[in-house]
Amino acid sequence: MLIKKAPEFAHSEITPKDVYFGRRNFLRGLGIAGAATVAARRLAALFWHPGSVEASSKLLTVKSNYTVAEKISSKNDVTHYNNFYEFGSDKGDPAKNSQNFRTTPWTVWVEGEVKTPRKFSLDEILALAPLEERVYRHRCVERWSIVVPWIGYSLNTLLKLVEPTAKAKYVAFQSFYDATQMPQARYTGLDYPYVEGLRLDEAMHPLALLCVGMYGETLPSQDGAPVRMVIPWKYGYKSIKSIVKIRLQSSEPPTTWNRLAPDEYGFYSNVNPNVDHPRWSQATERRLGEIFMHKTLLFNGYADQVASLYSGMDLKKFH
Repeated sequence: MLIKKAPEFAHSEITPKDVYFGRRNFLRGLGIAGAATVAARRLAALFWHPGSVEASSKLLTVKSNYTVAEKISSKNDVTHYNNFYEFGSDKGDPAKNSQNFRTTPWTVWVEGEVKTPRKFSLDEILALAPLEERVYRHRCVERWSIVVPWIGYSLNTLLKLVEPTAKAKYVAFQSFYDATQMPQARYTGLDYPYVEGLRLDEAMHPLALLCVGMYGETLPSQDGAPVRMVIPWKYGYKSIKSIVKIRLQSSEPPTTWNRLAPDEYGFYSNVNPNVDHPRWSQATERRLGEIFMHKTLLFNGYADQVASLYSGMDLKKFH
């Protein structure tokens, strides 16, 4: 789904016929209907080149209904003040230390309690559905927040392809880890690779975004290239970066921060202003680049969409 302007093509760059028809057959096999989907995929097929996914590449997107009408945070702020502990624990470390991170080739394995386990190349992930630009609020447990135009599509698109079995109750995620590319990780106090998890119904919710870009481009390394999760009603550390494995299973999976400090970080990690972090209040937050504090909203303002997932649960006990 990468796009170049037509005048920039040389004859050597045009997708070979066998590649084009092979990809067209792949897309037809996905069986997703809709005129907009078909049109988007035909256009994407014309401009698709195997192995061509690079940082800062433009992405072709369609409009999304999953968007908040709020001021978008500065791209410079979002890409230079963030958490990605594999590249260091200070907020400026990821941008500084991830510039040589190799993200091609890339494969995501999907396995476990599914009928059709398989691996997806990044090109296949980009081709599964039209990429949507979704403006989401994103809330960090450290009391700062951002509003970002993320790019991707609902994770359930991918999960439906592998056909979860009746035993599948949870979805476990694992990040890429390579000590030679990420030497700063050894000083952060975390166990690697980074792992996270969701209940299956959370993972299947349409707001749970399999994300491949932001601000109209592919993800920069420091923000989780080349593919990550964005779960807008949960604290930011649940939105795992640089995913290489997804496993569906019957039992609740371990998660990195809950394993490190279970008194501070729960499995669910829903944004809840009524549950304080042991070392600070979560009742307010500050948007990155702004001075004044805002009132924190339950489920980060997405209660209308997701509160039913937790009907009858004690949200302080299951924090």
